Amino acid sequence: MVKVQLPDGNVREFPDGITAAEVLRAVDSLLAREAIAVKVNGTVVDLAAPLRGPQVELVPLRIDDPEGLEVARHSCAHVMAEAICDLWPQTKLVYGPAVENGFYYDIDLDYSLTPEDFARIEARMAEIVREDRPFVRYELPRAVAMEKLYREGNEYKIDNAQRADGDTLSFYVTGEPGPGRFEDLCRGPHVPSTGRIGAFKIMQVAGAYHHGDCSRRMLQRVYGTTWPTPEALRHYLEMLQEARRRDHRKLGQELGLFTVSSLVGPGLILWKPRGAVIRHILEEELRRVLEAHGYQFVYTPHIGRLDLYRASGHFPYYKEAQYPPLYESERARRLNELWELVRQVQEGPATAAELELFERIAAECEDLRQEGYPREASPQERQRRIRMWLQAEDGYLLKPMNCPHHIQIYMSEPRSYRDLPLRLAEFGQVYRYEQSGEVGGLTRVRGFCQDDAHIFCTPEQLPEEIGQCVELSKLVLEMVGLCDYRVRIGLRGPTGDKYIGAPENWELAEAALRSVVRACGLKYTEEVGEASFYGPKIDFLARDCLGREWQLGTVQCDYNLPERFSLVYIGADNLEHRPVMVHRTLLGSLERFVGILIEHFAGRFPLWLAPVQVVVCSVSEKSAAYARQVHQACRKRGLRAELDDSADRIGAKIRRATLQKTPYILVVGEREQSEQTVNVRTREGVQCGNWALARFLAACAEEIESRGAVAPAAAGQTAVQSGAGLNAPCREGG
Repeated sequence: MVKVQLPDGNVREFPDGITAAEVLRAVDSLLAREAIAVKVNGTVVDLAAPLRGPQVELVPLRIDDPEGLEVARHSCAHVMAEAICDLWPQTKLVYGPAVENGFYYDIDLDYSLTPEDFARIEARMAEIVREDRPFVRYELPRAVAMEKLYREGNEYKIDNAQRADGDTLSFYVTGEPGPGRFEDLCRGPHVPSTGRIGAFKIMQVAGAYHHGDCSRRMLQRVYGTTWPTPEALRHYLEMLQEARRRDHRKLGQELGLFTVSSLVGPGLILWKPRGAVIRHILEEELRRVLEAHGYQFVYTPHIGRLDLYRASGHFPYYKEAQYPPLYESERARRLNELWELVRQVQEGPATAAELELFERIAAECEDLRQEGYPREASPQERQRRIRMWLQAEDGYLLKPMNCPHHIQIYMSEPRSYRDLPLRLAEFGQVYRYEQSGEVGGLTRVRGFCQDDAHIFCTPEQLPEEIGQCVELSKLVLEMVGLCDYRVRIGLRGPTGDKYIGAPENWELAEAALRSVVRACGLKYTEEVGEASFYGPKIDFLARDCLGREWQLGTVQCDYNLPERFSLVYIGADNLEHRPVMVHRTLLGSLERFVGILIEHFAGRFPLWLAPVQVVVCSVSEKSAAYARQVHQACRKRGLRAELDDSADRIGAKIRRATLQKTPYILVVGEREQSEQTVNVRTREGVQCGNWALARFLAACAEEIESRGAVAPAAAGQTAVQSGAGLNAPCREGG
């Protein structure tokens, strides 16, 4: 017998080997009809999976559950693959996972699919759905399965099987196994039948390389999406249309915020004056907040010696995402190759590859030839010796992160416990060599500015410092109107070689983060494998007005880098102690953050953040002089104001300002000149009537001071609506 713990907490006994579907039918017929998969002891499996004792926890999954929807998307990928194979029998299937908001399948096909083919594919998928054939799983011993795959001759599936773990391999058939039925090598799980995959649509086709290897034949990657209901699918498609309207790459060009030059290079942003205003305001707001919380600002260079990053571990841990090193000489380049060879050796004397490379280096370096290679020394001693040789000539690296530089500032003078916590902040420029196909707009760039800070503190001060970082993250997100966010604690993953430091240090750091998040009363999730290579972290993931999630603020606890750099402070006992580091960003990359804000606000920035807050438009030449007076008055009060006293008609001027999404448009004609007023309009087309200039300026000052929470208006008159309060764009566009 197997004891099954049900969702209501009750435990019932069933025959060992009973399927999950049979259990659900026995306890709740409605739930049995709605469930498309189950979680058994935390693992998602098919409804047809047998339950084995002594006891299991059973959680049914519907299609509107996140994990249930992921199963449906995987199954929909199989249905799409079957439809494509029916229409183009020469297709070779490669790999078809569920992804965020949908799924894809990589295929090898000598016919180039286009959007014109999507309707045919969807029509065949609809037929397969109407047939409502079951997804049937069967398993074969690995040797038998491999023999079957070799007979079928699909080299991609053979590769997938060779990479899979276990003594058996599983296959899924849509329908009862037999000749002519579609089947695919797959781990599963799947929905019970093809009729349960939800409402679907093929979205696009793109090129892709097998395992990212551009030397191989290009595949076709067919993307699709599926949702629980047709209404949910329609909502998603409408959201995509709105997202295209808000695309920061398009709006950034239209509003003159930034540009990218092929001569400068992809992923390297050129901020235009209006975009620079937004960035400057964000930096100044953060500077004001941070200085009030005891942070001291520093500046560090954009480049550093390789040995700095060897010590920190950034090189070569992030080697694939970094620009190539700049070597001072050929000797330095080869010594670095030797150092990397030694890094791969766990123990024992020098390898043949090491000795061969050293001989080539020593043939041109008399001092090394005379000293000789420490072939019998430990790998750690060989690395130390190579680093010593590199002191004379090394390489340089474009800065991938700011923390090693801030550590050097800490180390530049003796530190006492009285000096701690030391909070160093910098708007630091860093560089990552993103693949050219992944670079786009402001959100994936190769050079970016981080609002970085590093706190050096005693272990006793750590909870308070982490807590302050958490509160600062909340404050800044709410300041810009991103109030819908969740908290994630990223923990060390099972792959040990990705991380540095002793396990006990990781345990201390993870415990510190959990304790602080709980003390702050925040709900959080824990995700294994989301830690940085040197420590666990707290991530703030904010949703924009379209419901898309973005990782922004990060707080990382680090016991490891202080150890790697032998950081110390003198304690009250007059002895040396090791500080703890906290790495934190509030916005992350400023480029990426501005890109998110452009889309969140659809270019209609709140008044305090708008690059141009007011445009003054003269009706005719007769009122041009008064328009100039109004413009000057606005500028004297600190408003970012522009003047349009061109000869164009007033309608054209208003339209121009509206297209630039300027919060307020002040129209002045002869009447306004005689009354010493301004006619106030908003970018949404709201006409607020004539206002005394002094009153308008006071209202703007109050709106800016309140960050859009207050848009004052006189009694009896239409309120000046900024249309740019922090939530207004979300209401209009969402």
